[in-house]
Amino acid sequence: MSSDRSHLAADDQLDPEEAKRLAAATREANRLPELRLVLLGWRWPGKSLTGNTILGREEFRLERAAEFCVKRETEVDRRKVTVVDTPGWFSAQTTPADYQQEMVRSASICQPGPHAFLLVIPVGMFTETDRIRIEENLALFGEDVWKHTLLVFTWAEVLKDRSIERHIRREGRELQWVVDRCKNRYHVINNYIFGEHPQLPQLMEKVEKIVAEEGGCFVLKADDTEKNLQTPNDISVQENMGLGARPKQNGSCYSLRSMDVDHPQSELKS
Repeated sequence: MSSDRSHLAADDQLDPEEAKRLAAATREANRLPELRLVLLGWRWPGKSLTGNTILGREEFRLERAAEFCVKRETEVDRRKVTVVDTPGWFSAQTTPADYQQEMVRSASICQPGPHAFLLVIPVGMFTETDRIRIEENLALFGEDVWKHTLLVFTWAEVLKDRSIERHIRREGRELQWVVDRCKNRYHVINNYIFGEHPQLPQLMEKVEKIVAEEGGCFVLKADDTEKNLQTPNDISVQENMGLGARPKQNGSCYSLRSMDVDHPQSELKS
């Protein structure tokens, strides 16, 4: 009798090669012809640097914090990838209203909506204040934003030999609260690798899995738009362009398709 049970258990085990084929089939089924990503986070956590890593070259300026959304487009693995960098919020005080308005605008400049929000958090001490700031700023997008948010940990070199799961446990309930709100969806990225980045395919797969599980991209509801999005201050195209990056000619093997920056006023009229 026990031999029969062991035989059944052995039969239930999936052949490793078959498991690989099933995983590949799932990835292909979830594959999207285009990916639209919005970067969120406070100032200086490696948010813009993460955007540069995804694009494969320096397109978001790192030496000063952006005050407006900046959109860049490229092609990665034969598909269009749009990345929107947003103003970083302040960790120790409530984010100014004009910054909040600009953050909300990020969802409208990659129509019909972002496939995922990448919430960038550096590996290190995470406080109750950090959690509060995340909660209040993501609330600008409405409750559904959490269904489309992937937590991205930067400064991974701080971990050394420690796993990210152990780091989350060590930081306690504040960070665990964020992980839970993101449905336990997180990714660790090394932003000091350009070109053929080993962690990017995994990041893209996780975004595609979110889209498959949530039934599509994020769409900002009309009532949320009216409540949170007001006309931003008029700025010149030159000022907005200045918030972008100076591209490195030899930065990557990826081809940059477009470096358009959406003008806030024109975007709101469309």
